[in-house]
Amino acid sequence: MKIIVLGAGQVGSTVAQNLASEQNNEVTVVDTNKSVLAELGSRLDLNTVVGYASYPEVLRRAGAEDADMIIAATDSDETNIVAIQIAYTLFKTPNKIARIRSTDYLREKNLFSNNHIPINVLVSPEQLVTDHIQRVIEHPGALQVVDFAGGRVRLVGVEVQKDSNMDNKSLAHLPELLDDIDMRVVAVYRGDNAITPEGRSVIKAEDIVFFLSQREHTAKVMSQFHDQAGTCKRVMIAGGGNIGLQLARKLEKHYDVKIIETQEARADYLAETLHEALVFHGDAADQDMLIDENIQDMDVFCALTNDDEANILSAMLAKRMGAKKIMSLINRPAYVDLVERGIIDVAISPQQITIGSLLTHIRRGDVVAVHSLRKGSAEALEGIAHGDKETSVLVGREISEVKLPKSANIGVIARGNEVIIAHHDTVIEAEDHLIVLITDKSEIADVEKLFQVGFTFV
Repeated sequence: MKIIVLGAGQVGSTVAQNLASEQNNEVTVVDTNKSVLAELGSRLDLNTVVGYASYPEVLRRAGAEDADMIIAATDSDETNIVAIQIAYTLFKTPNKIARIRSTDYLREKNLFSNNHIPINVLVSPEQLVTDHIQRVIEHPGALQVVDFAGGRVRLVGVEVQKDSNMDNKSLAHLPELLDDIDMRVVAVYRGDNAITPEGRSVIKAEDIVFFLSQREHTAKVMSQFHDQAGTCKRVMIAGGGNIGLQLARKLEKHYDVKIIETQEARADYLAETLHEALVFHGDAADQDMLIDENIQDMDVFCALTNDDEANILSAMLAKRMGAKKIMSLINRPAYVDLVERGIIDVAISPQQITIGSLLTHIRRGDVVAVHSLRKGSAEALEGIAHGDKETSVLVGREISEVKLPKSANIGVIARGNEVIIAHHDTVIEAEDHLIVLITDKSEIADVEKLFQVGFTFV
């Protein structure tokens, strides 16, 4: 697939890196920053073009005349919109994805269509990040929570707590703890090493376990690995930007929310906009303010400013002062490795959250959802099995008969309104939605091929 990525910022670079690392993709990145492009070109197998992403001649030099897809991921909504319009008008580019940040654009439901601005897929990083944080808050003890099958199935990553029910126990012991609840452990990480989950696999404290279950069962399953998976009531948010505001709006009806904003005018706007949340003008790294606002009683502290260093500093302070769970927005990947799990419980990477949404529309075969996991080293996807036993390698076969790549694991099948936990003898039917976790990204292309049908299928 010939793909043009507009913008070599953190989102664009992450997208390009993921796409260039996969077979059969020809990737070109466009940006005005020569040094950033030179660095990308030196370490990745891709092409680069220096210039303004919305200029027709720049798009032409990038190969827009025969490109299969354009991903507009610059930091400017306006540049992304104009670039997509020009790509459609001049080059008839078939697939057009744009990163749009402003809610003012997103509110207009009829703005983006072939009759107006021809964007096929809108990606809003702020909305994706907000939804991600909300899901993690809803599941105390979780490190990552992603939805499949229209929200009926959840994939949860949880750190095994010392002396929890599953600490130093084999996975074969888990059904005894869950009674009639069916679920599937699809990956176990010990440090940076992925362990294939089997009945005899012994789970140890500090392992990261990823499991799939129906949404209503996630809390009980989590509690077997992490005893602190209790109720969350009080949330403090540092930073009242787009993400902080959206999160407060989502949470204020069900949680006691406090939000701290450094800019007085913005704090006034937040106070006028929010109905239940309490808004404070001040610095979230001010120890006296945190004491005054009872930081020690907070179930969750979220550092969501645009400054990584400020987020880390306020998160460290909140943790030292007694907040139970610390979440921080961190844009620089190098910082994530330094602080996650040691200082911050959940490091939120907008790039990795955004890339999952983008990859959903790039994957071959009928793939309807993709989520990036483990800082991009693993992936979970939902694909639809089409065809019949003659045209598909999936349909009409037991899971044990499917030749899966070594690192791939089918965890759940969504069949109509039914959710089926996958077992070795489960037979796959046409139109089943299969949820697959892949711990080795080099094998993703092989998984995609499973969801493609032979030429005889109509």
